[in-house]
Amino acid sequence: MHKPYNVFYWLALLILPTIAAAEGDDITWNNVLKNQFFAGKSIEESNAAIELDVPYRAEDPAIVPVKVSSKFLQSKDKYIKKIWLFVDKNPFPFVGEFEFFPESGKADLAMRVRVNTYSDIRAIAETNDGKLSMTKKFVKASGGCSAPIGADLDEAMKRIGKVKFRLDDGIQSGQPALTQLMISHPNLTGMQMDQMTRFIRKSHFIDQLRVTFNDKPVLNAKIDIAISADPNFRFYFVPDKAGELKAEFTDVSCESPTSRNVCNKGSSYSQSYTVSP
Repeated sequence: MHKPYNVFYWLALLILPTIAAAEGDDITWNNVLKNQFFAGKSIEESNAAIELDVPYRAEDPAIVPVKVSSKFLQSKDKYIKKIWLFVDKNPFPFVGEFEFFPESGKADLAMRVRVNTYSDIRAIAETNDGKLSMTKKFVKASGGCSAPIGADLDEAMKRIGKVKFRLDDGIQSGQPALTQLMISHPNLTGMQMDQMTRFIRKSHFIDQLRVTFNDKPVLNAKIDIAISADPNFRFYFVPDKAGELKAEFTDVSCESPTSRNVCNKGSSYSQSYTVSP
């Protein structure tokens, strides 16, 4: 379980989201995040393993597109084991921890995230030899974590847990296949006002995701409130034969948007998709 962040520090970020962080400001990373997640470990700042693609100025802070591209294919001898994503200045900076496997084919990943104020977004990759490398990009956006809930929240709750897969046409056996996973879930941050009731709704978000193909792991993820509403992930897997692509995930509700000490487990969901390369 992650330790709670300094309450006053994150409260200031929440109340004053329009205060612009300076580009290249590594204070949060150096003073908080690096020690919390990678204490005692050496991290090289390099694009040798992955590259990060994000807009410099986001059109919508609640759905900022983020893409991580790997520099090599996954194999048993050399592969990316994990990728961590952080938005430094978010009230809860941890976006997700994503685990990959040789069967993933490529350790590429795309999604939409919330950005609450001007901030670096950083990705850290761990290869199977234990080496860590980091890349980062600065994004100008504000208000993404507290963006109001739409008036159709009740309808969104009725659709919660519904899943849709989309694969590129012409997938080939033994070759990495680009896959899109779309999940219906409001992914509430615990900082948003309900436009109908004018109350702040408690956080309610997907926290665990597991994707398999024929029961072999393709992608595992621990994720949090920075993932946008209706999460949308793009990733790869290798269909070596016909089979079942399956997504399983759970959600959770927490009393505080910036602490995971008091949380209640929610529901579990799963959906399968038949693949015939």
